[in-house]
Amino acid sequence: MAMDGSANQLIGVVTLLGAAVIGVPLFKRIGLGSVLGYLAAGLAIGPSGLGLMSDAQTIIHIAELGVVMFLFIIGLEMKPSHLWSLRGQIFGLGSMQVVLSSILLTFVGIAFGFSWQVSFVSGAGFVLTSTAIVMQVLSERGDIQTPKGQRIVSILLFEDLLIVPLLAIVAFLAPADIATKHGLPIWEKIAFAGLSLAVLIGAGIWLLNPLFRVLAKAKAREVMTAAALLVVLGAALLMELGGLSMAMGAFLAGVLLSESTFRHQLEADIEPFRGLLLGLFFLGVGMALNLDVVGRNWQLVIAGVMALMITKAICIYCVARLAKSNHAEAIDRAILMAQGGEFAFVLFTEALKLNVLTSEINANITAIVVLSMALTPMVVVLHKRFGTKQNVSLDGVEEPRDVQASVLVIGFGRVGQIASQGPLAKGAKLSIIDSDPDVIRAAEPYGFKVFYGDGARADILHAAGALQASVILVCINDKNAVTRIVETARHECPNIRLVVRAFDREHALELVKHDADFIVRETFESSLLMAKQAVVLLGSGEQEAEDLIAEVRNRDAERFVLETTGGLFAGRALVLGNIEYIPPPKHEEDKATD
Repeated sequence: MAMDGSANQLIGVVTLLGAAVIGVPLFKRIGLGSVLGYLAAGLAIGPSGLGLMSDAQTIIHIAELGVVMFLFIIGLEMKPSHLWSLRGQIFGLGSMQVVLSSILLTFVGIAFGFSWQVSFVSGAGFVLTSTAIVMQVLSERGDIQTPKGQRIVSILLFEDLLIVPLLAIVAFLAPADIATKHGLPIWEKIAFAGLSLAVLIGAGIWLLNPLFRVLAKAKAREVMTAAALLVVLGAALLMELGGLSMAMGAFLAGVLLSESTFRHQLEADIEPFRGLLLGLFFLGVGMALNLDVVGRNWQLVIAGVMALMITKAICIYCVARLAKSNHAEAIDRAILMAQGGEFAFVLFTEALKLNVLTSEINANITAIVVLSMALTPMVVVLHKRFGTKQNVSLDGVEEPRDVQASVLVIGFGRVGQIASQGPLAKGAKLSIIDSDPDVIRAAEPYGFKVFYGDGARADILHAAGALQASVILVCINDKNAVTRIVETARHECPNIRLVVRAFDREHALELVKHDADFIVRETFESSLLMAKQAVVLLGSGEQEAEDLIAEVRNRDAERFVLETTGGLFAGRALVLGNIEYIPPPKHEEDKATD
């Protein structure tokens, strides 16, 4: 029997992993993202699908640790000083969105015919956005550390802080005999929550760093991993015992360790568990979508999803605009945060236990929340594909008008800023254009006058002084745009010298065909420098290392020439890497055979 039980558990694990391995790559391949892939896989193997798995709530409860670990990693990226700087967004923007959304969503419930108590609990639960889905989407887009991403994170943090007061309100709404039987007095709950926070902060300040120093001296990698998990799970448990959000506890633990010398080690240790458990959470949510409930009450569920999501989205948009976010950011935030979240399940379970919600209402509102979570990744993808592009703010930015300079720099990012130092040191006058207004505004405090313009447009090139310049430096990191710029510049200014940043070898070959003069692959020189250092560390002298790397450069240049059309460059010199290759003169009869 024991063997049968173990086999059944193993079958369950294999089923979950198999569903993830099949569903996620498939959905990412068709452009729908990993979150939707997990949700679809969970629905497929769950009770409403093939019926291979049945206990969705247990899986969700275990996999919530993925959300906990995600918040711990986010906390590691936020130093206390940075978190303090976000206090206005957390409590100002967060409270404004939560209060307004709660009021409007309560009226939606009343409009559906429910009592104000049921409407408030349902609306308050729906206000609690899914941290897992939003953070995963932000992470995939690389937006977590951007200003708009930080505003969303601030709101999510404030919503996590609401768990205790909302649970207290649910207890207040419960019948007196039920509330007395099932709960502690409110003041005791607040006291426990405060004590838990104090213990966590004290441990973070005085215990964690000494602990990791001792473990680091032991030089046992597996113990460091165990300690990282202990910190995350211990912080989550402490907050759970205090009636707070587990994710909030992990986040605070991360913040307290954000300035530790062990921060990167902790992040590396936690990351594999975080990714796996977060995926498991999404699988559980997909399994929890009860299509039988949706089928029996499909009109109420679908109408509820539409009404709650649209109302919440409108509210989020209005709050974002009141907080002076632009239209595109407000729309993006509204779409991303319009769903209910995993903490709603906690609130609804407590409300069911205290007889604030009936079992039927709980089943319906749970289905509404799960369906909203499943729809969000799809809406995000649709908005990305078919939504209007963000209008770029050009405040404080001007276009070039009859600029005269000896060097025109197109693109003023990392490469452009470094490449411009040489001409500046020689005393050359620069004309600089870039198509990103944020880059232009960021360069202004450092004394650089950067004009707004697309270097692929002939009129912009003329206005930026291309006809008077001796050299054009093309430094942007979009290889298609670089090619268009080279084509236009060569056509408009046939005698100018073009120094061009290439993405890779294939791109460099393409630029040769468009008559670029000097081509530098963006990773070539740094890679050769690493190679030289490796040769030196292997025991070679500096001169021997230089000679070896020079040989590598020469071989690369020769291969590059052979890969071009006949190795012909119309008699012009090319820089490949940092060496100049001048093709030997050829007779006309030789050209015909190349």
